[in-house]
This record gives sequence, C-alpha cells and structure tokens, in this order.
Amino acid sequence: MKYIFKYKIVLVFCAIFYASCTDLDVEPQNSTTANVFLNDIDAYRSFAAKIYAGLALTGQNGPTGNGDLKSIDEGFSEYFRQYWQLQQIPTDETIIAWGDDGLPQLITQSWGAQNRFIRTAFARIYFQVSQANEFIRESSADALATKSFTADEVSEINQMRGEVRFLRALSYSHAIDLYGDVPFYTETSTLNELPTQSSRKDVFNFIVSELNEVKSSLPEAKTNVYGRVDKASVNALLARLYLNAEVYAGEAKYTECISACNEIINTAAYSLTEEYDNLFLADNHTSSEIIFAIPYDGESTQSFGGMTYLINSSYSGSFPDKETVLGTGGGWNGNRSTPNLVDQFPLNDNRGMFYDVDKTKENIEIGNFDNGYTVMKYKNVTSEGELGKNNLHPDTDFPYFRLADVYLMYAESVMQGGTGGDMATAVGYINELRERAYGDASGNITASDITEDFILAERSRELYWEGVRRTDLIRFGQFSNQGTWSWKGGVLEGATTDAFRDLYPIPAIELSTNPNLTQNTGY
Repeated sequence: MKYIFKYKIVLVFCAIFYASCTDLDVEPQNSTTANVFLNDIDAYRSFAAKIYAGLALTGQNGPTGNGDLKSIDEGFSEYFRQYWQLQQIPTDETIIAWGDDGLPQLITQSWGAQNRFIRTAFARIYFQVSQANEFIRESSADALATKSFTADEVSEINQMRGEVRFLRALSYSHAIDLYGDVPFYTETSTLNELPTQSSRKDVFNFIVSELNEVKSSLPEAKTNVYGRVDKASVNALLARLYLNAEVYAGEAKYTECISACNEIINTAAYSLTEEYDNLFLADNHTSSEIIFAIPYDGESTQSFGGMTYLINSSYSGSFPDKETVLGTGGGWNGNRSTPNLVDQFPLNDNRGMFYDVDKTKENIEIGNFDNGYTVMKYKNVTSEGELGKNNLHPDTDFPYFRLADVYLMYAESVMQGGTGGDMATAVGYINELRERAYGDASGNITASDITEDFILAERSRELYWEGVRRTDLIRFGQFSNQGTWSWKGGVLEGATTDAFRDLYPIPAIELSTNPNLTQNTGY
C-alpha cells in the first residue's frame, strides 16, 4: 500500500474461494501452513498489509492477472467498488449508463438474489472476514508463545491484531448494513463447520463490543502510519453504528453517537480542510480533516476498481483537457448525477461540482451518459495542479471517515434527542461546513433550521458520492416505500418500491451451499 506498510504484500495461505465465500472448510491454494508462513515479524506485517489492501486491490498482481475472487471480471470485484455501487447507484444521487447485467436493476431497485454485484460485495466482505479471523487466530497469546519473537515484536503484533479486529468490524458493519441477518464466525469458530446466521442486532452488539475493547490497543489520533487505523478511526465507526442503531438493533443510541463524536473532536487532531474540493484530489493524504482513508497510488495500488473506477467512470472520453484538468487519460461514460442531486445545491454552494455542457439535467435515458451532469468531485490532480503519477490509476485516496461527517452526525444526534451535546454547538458545526461551502456566512443557519429534512439534504450536499447515501435514506425512511427520483421503480418519473428493498438478498449461491442460511423477506 502507499503508506500503510513498507513490506511486500504476499499471497495469503488461507484464501476463500468465490464459489462459497463463507465455507470455512476449504483447501488452501498451496501447501504452506500458518506455522511455516507466520514465522517472523515480516510475515505478520505482510499478512496485515494484505488485509488492509483487501479494501483497495483485487488480487496478487494488480491491476489484473491473479484475482482473489473467481467467476467475475477482476476489475468488477474490488471491495470498495462493489460497496460504493450498492450504496450509491440505487439512490437519488447517482445513475450509471452501463447495461451490464445487474447494474440496471440497481438503478430501478428491482434486483434479485442472483445479482452478481450483490453477490460479489457479499463475497468481498467475507473474504476480508476470513482473512482477518486467521490473522487474529495466529496472533493470540497462545499462538505467539510457540514462536521466537522479541518483546518489541510481540507488542507490534498485538497492535496489528487490534487493527485487524477493526478491519473485521468494518466488514461486519457493511454486512449488517447491506444484508441484515448474516453469517457470523470469528477466530474461535470451528473450521470444518459452515457458519450459522446471526441476527443483525447480535452482530451489531458484537461489533460495538469489539471496537470498544480494541480501542485501548490502538495509537492515539493521527499518531499511526497514514492509512492505518487509530483510536479516532474506532470512534468514527462507532459513531456511524450508533447513528444507525435504530435500523440495526431496534434501539436509538444517539447519546452514544454524540459521545463518540466528542471523543474525536476533543482530540483537536483534526480540522476542516480550507477548500472543499481539495479533499478529493491526488494529494488529499495531506488533509487535516480525513480520519481514515482507503489509500490509492498510481504506481503501487493499481486496480480497475476503487478510485480508478470512480474517477474514470464519472467522465467521458471526450471531456475537454481531461489529462490536465482531471489527470486521467480514461473516461468510461458511466456514473453521473440525477436531477435530484443537482437540485440540492443553491448556486452559491461551491460543493456542487458539476459539468453541464451539452448535457441535460434530466436522466431521460438510463444508457445515455449525456442525460445527467458530470460529477467533478474526484480528480487525479493535486491541489497545486500537478498530475498524478499515472494517467489511468489515480493517487487520490478515498476519504472514508472525515471530520465533516462527524460534525453532521453530532448535529443529527442532538436533533434526535441525544444527550451530551447541545444545539448551539451543533449549529456552529454545520455553519462551519456551510461557510466553507459558501465562502462567507450567507448560508448560515439557526437552530430552527435543523430538521430531519434539512439534515438529510445537508448530508447529501456535504457527503454526496462518498458511499453513505443509501444508509442515510434508509435511516430517514426515504429509500424504498417513500421518496421517488428518476428511474426508481423502473419508471422515468420515479415510483416507490417495496419496503423489503431496504435490505439486499442473501446471494442465491450462498443459500445453495450453506443450509444454515435463511433468505431475507421478499426475495
């Protein structure tokens, strides 16, 4: 990875095949065992690096040639690409022009259990979980006692173990958000048995417990290597879980969300980046606002997913001066805006970055890339106008958690009655965001403006195309059987869909290989 580890990422000895990604009784890809492979500190570093890299890369070579998952194009298979698509394409922010089987069904909210993008996201999540379980198993006190490590090396491995537990919690948070009741297994599970399905609430409670337990083993905010997790990363994930606790566990936890937000804010380690658009450029690793990022590098982290996908799919091959303005020689004519997204922004709100030349605001035809404005949020150029190292694979990192989101979560939780915060502070945080957006105080709000409709709209204005929109719409009851936008429900003017669409189906291939699993209602 670009910053995470300096050590070569090596083939993990316990890979999970795509045919059944939660089948724990699989053969390794070679004869190397844990006792042989994990025999020195560099092996543990490489293994942890592979798990981090699982969020951004697709296999052992990059960008193609030896993918982790089989039976799907390797570029399609990247974790972040699949997660982003499931979070964005079925919403009021995004529409994609491509007709690949499974994508139009995401636009119209008409997917089924055979959808390959839904099953690939599921596979990626559990590929991560399985690798994390193996690392955690092999870094226990008992496992380390059988090997000859120094005290400093044991301490380093223990910290990596905490980081990997965070990464497993992150993947499980995606699992319950997307699929509800999910297969659940940990490092203590029996390896020759198929996992059972746990309730969304039980997995939520496990994740929260894990994060609270692991926090003490991690470095303070901004003191770990860039791209690796720290206490602030844990608090940011906890805040996002608590914000959605009514959906996940049937119980509001806005007070807990405020507490997690305060822990981040009170470190004083983060501040808003002065220029909004600098958060999404090739040198955004220098931002004081980003809490946890998925790093990408044009030379060392090449794939056709991730930021390569997000940047190139958002522009046309004929975009004027694309190599100097965007830093890319690509342009795949894929993702663009809905009119709903464009309408969120007043003219003087500088966060709305759209290109409308020779384009219609309306999405008259799904497959016509010019029906919808170009979203110019992500680019492969630096804040100084310098080009990324590679004109196809960007240096731009994906900002998974940033301070602006923490401010918005705090404000929403105060509005919803959480304790430990106050409305005046919430208003102040939102006005900081809006003063950055407007360049002055002309867009400032007062306490009476903070309503559910305002918060949902402001989150779109601040966080559009950052992979949170589906979750936000569900939390506010606007994703399926309420709220309409173009092509939702399969009609141009939009239509509501059935409430069961708030969850994706458990992929059919998983049901056929694991009799312990039950399909979600409606599928």
